[in-house]
Amino acid sequence: MDPYVILTCRTQEQKSSVAKGAGSEPEWNETFVFTVSDDVPAELNVKIMDSDAFSADDFVGEANIPLEPVFLEGSLHPAVYRVVKAEEYCGEIKLALTFTPSEETRRRPINDDEGYIACE
Repeated sequence: MDPYVILTCRTQEQKSSVAKGAGSEPEWNETFVFTVSDDVPAELNVKIMDSDAFSADDFVGEANIPLEPVFLEGSLHPAVYRVVKAEEYCGEIKLALTFTPSEETRRRPINDDEGYIACE
């Protein structure tokens, strides 16, 4: 198996490299960056695919990860998430997530008279 992942957050999609010959235990150690805002609940969809040279790539399974905890905590240490296919458990994937506020969202107005508060 030559797995890769497609990560989707809202309308943004990114793809990992193909872990050629890695079978069911690939390691990517790659970083993906998505632009998000906290006004709409977000979820990260991680779709695992098997790359095929002479036919369509095969869908292996997917994990849906709610992002609210990472917004609240700032980062989540590597954690294991269930991978399912047709609602059936078919494995796990381990991911670490980090939320980095943009410069704009780090300073929020308290009110017109008091200025801004910095959230670091």
